[in-house]
Amino acid sequence: MLQAKSFILSLARQLQKEVQSTNSSDFTEEQKKNLGKIATCLEMRSASLQCTQSKEEFKLEDMKKLELIIMNILTYNKEFPFDVQPVPLRKILAPGEEENLELEVEDDAAAGAGSTEAFPPRAPGTLLPRLPSEPGMTLLTVRIEKIGLKDAGQCIDPYMSISVKDMNGVDLNPMQDTPVATRKEDTYIHFNVDVEIQRHIEKLPKGAAIFFEFKHYKPKKRFTSTKCFAFMEMDEIKSGPIVIELYKKPTDFKRKKLQLLTKKPLYLHLDQTLHKDS
Repeated sequence: MLQAKSFILSLARQLQKEVQSTNSSDFTEEQKKNLGKIATCLEMRSASLQCTQSKEEFKLEDMKKLELIIMNILTYNKEFPFDVQPVPLRKILAPGEEENLELEVEDDAAAGAGSTEAFPPRAPGTLLPRLPSEPGMTLLTVRIEKIGLKDAGQCIDPYMSISVKDMNGVDLNPMQDTPVATRKEDTYIHFNVDVEIQRHIEKLPKGAAIFFEFKHYKPKKRFTSTKCFAFMEMDEIKSGPIVIELYKKPTDFKRKKLQLLTKKPLYLHLDQTLHKDS
């Protein structure tokens, strides 16, 4: 069991080094993202092997699904089968380092759910500037004001990922991440950040939607997780404030099987600004 755990951690570490390598031209960005997610799954499997008395979070049969992806990584073009995010390099441990992390997790639990001292803060967001204006074309700025969650105060390093998808869930723009939210108040997490949609509204295909995925860091599992998501369809794009519903993960980019996150009146609060060059 110990040998298996060490091997899994070593493999996760090598995968994550490949993901973080800026000189590697062997993989596309999407392939690197999948490699990072595989590394996260390997970490979860290692944790499952360590916690023999608790329910396994990542089972052996799940590992068999990963094997298929690894063998076909250069041609794999399906949705990743597990709802995980690529784990940053700083959280991939070499064999023999697990004991230190266990102490950090215990310290974190003792300090309270909001404590993040054992883990460095997440890097700033990846928001992009507004596109150049074009005659007769409209650009959209979405201000993410706040999100309502019943456990808002317990979310660590919360941020939003924003993407634009067509009706089949295919990316139309680069995904953007907000910086980590800095203020929590009662059942709200405040962002107050502007997101510039990277395509003119007139150039968005019929059935397109803008997705907002709320993500937060789980110290005990050592990865970033999607908690819920929301989306805004074409007929909802108009200047002024808008409140949209939150749905349970995993994110359904095709909008086929939607489940509300809660029956409580908790929503994502946005404010839209349209810019038209006449």
